[in-house]
Amino acid sequence: MTHETFETHTCLLNVVADGPSISPLKQGKTISTAAIGPWRLIAGKLIRQKVAMVAGVIILFLYLVGLFAEFLAPSLPATSKPQYTYAPPQGFSFFVEKPDGSSEFNFHVKGYKVEIDKVALRRTFVVDDAKVVPIGFFVKGPAYQLWGLIPMTTHFIGPINPNDPMYLLGADRLGRDVLTRLIYGTRISMSIGLVGVAMSLVLGVVLGSISGFYGGWVDTLIQRVIEVVSAMPTIPLWLGLAAAIPLTWSPVNVYFVITIIVSLLGWTSLAREVRGRFLALRSEDFVTAAKLDGSSEARLIFRHILPSLTSHILAVVTLAVPTMIVAETSLSFLGIGLKPPVVSWGVLLQDAQNIRTVATAPWLLIWPSLAVVIAVLSFNFFGDGLRDAADPYDN
Repeated sequence: MTHETFETHTCLLNVVADGPSISPLKQGKTISTAAIGPWRLIAGKLIRQKVAMVAGVIILFLYLVGLFAEFLAPSLPATSKPQYTYAPPQGFSFFVEKPDGSSEFNFHVKGYKVEIDKVALRRTFVVDDAKVVPIGFFVKGPAYQLWGLIPMTTHFIGPINPNDPMYLLGADRLGRDVLTRLIYGTRISMSIGLVGVAMSLVLGVVLGSISGFYGGWVDTLIQRVIEVVSAMPTIPLWLGLAAAIPLTWSPVNVYFVITIIVSLLGWTSLAREVRGRFLALRSEDFVTAAKLDGSSEARLIFRHILPSLTSHILAVVTLAVPTMIVAETSLSFLGIGLKPPVVSWGVLLQDAQNIRTVATAPWLLIWPSLAVVIAVLSFNFFGDGLRDAADPYDN
């Protein structure tokens, strides 16, 4: 054995004895992200995005408000008191002044007194500091049925005396509580976005999967249908379809049809994106291995390829919900969508269609518009965060 060969064997023995030449993890370093599941990576990356998490909390809050609308609302949406027409919003107060000059805790709002505007020749409401309307939590009020099933009379907040006026966000032209109607409108406007997106999701995923997986004449046919639908002018088509709804239909039927209308044109972009992903993934090794293992075409689509797109689809769907909300609000505002007695944010905005009403009662425009803006921005911020987190291995 030569001297060089002896040194080579000695080095190999040292390597075997000392173990592989891998440097230990440095202080503060973690195991590679490849050892963690994709959903845990997505959740961890999403949690680190503070703006997206705040937006997610707001979205959850809005859906909880819609879910428990009857309990949270101080009154009923149809309850009107003409003597309080266009009553302005009342502010909270926590203390009342006693005759001896000391203060006493009393959660309340101030009452109203009526004054005559000699210039406009109309009555106006002015806050009367002498009138105190005590407010409580879990108070008795107008009877209702929670979710249409459970009869209840308890409201989360309201005046201790149900006959006292409490308009925290003001009143409309019929003396109805804007806060109550805004809470009930949250249920309709937020749910129509989810239902519409669910229908668009089914159409987009199914047609996009078929188009990208099979290709050929099937792909050509589906893409031509998508192009025709995408080329249609959105607003005129919505207006025409909504105007065709018979006036004799019940509010439930109108709600269902409006949901279909707003989802008809929302599936094309998702179908194109799913098709592109299928074209890129159908020749991957894991798909080929599944084919050789005897997997059916349906199993290849729904068990192997689609799960790898789940995070991306969730992000796209989250960004599509505000589009549905704005579409319903626009149709209802124009008077061809949902109509009273259904209460939605768009229906509430119908009361702010003329400058005189806005000048007299600006809260009729401010609060529903603010609700729409908050919901849309929250979905956009959360969708952006989810889209960024959907690529968990991107550093």
